[in-house]
Amino acid sequence: MEDKITIIEGPTPIFEHVNDGWALGLNESPSLSVPALTRLRTFNGPALVERCYAAWHKKASIHLHYRNEAGAEETAPILAARNVTTPDGHMLLLWVYLDSDGIEYETDAGDDDQMDDYPDE
Repeated sequence: MEDKITIIEGPTPIFEHVNDGWALGLNESPSLSVPALTRLRTFNGPALVERCYAAWHKKASIHLHYRNEAGAEETAPILAARNVTTPDGHMLLLWVYLDSDGIEYETDAGDDDQMDDYPDE
């Protein structure tokens, strides 16, 4: 049985593109997986990080289980975990692998209003 961290309620996690060399270097599978980072608020972040470490210590995998924007259940293998304590409570940082076929990146070109400050001369 695979161990997993399940998001019970709340929105679909937002996955951020990871460009760190250590995360890119961990992809040792025959299929191309893309490392991504998600930040999740949680009641007990240290316990969730401990579950990840326990699984990895047993040479087992652990997955993030969540619902995508369409409401379908998905899983993503967790490759690293960290808890951060914020004024609002625990924030769980999870680095996961996403299937490269299902990835869509959103880009932010910056503040579009700034373009109006410099009209063409």
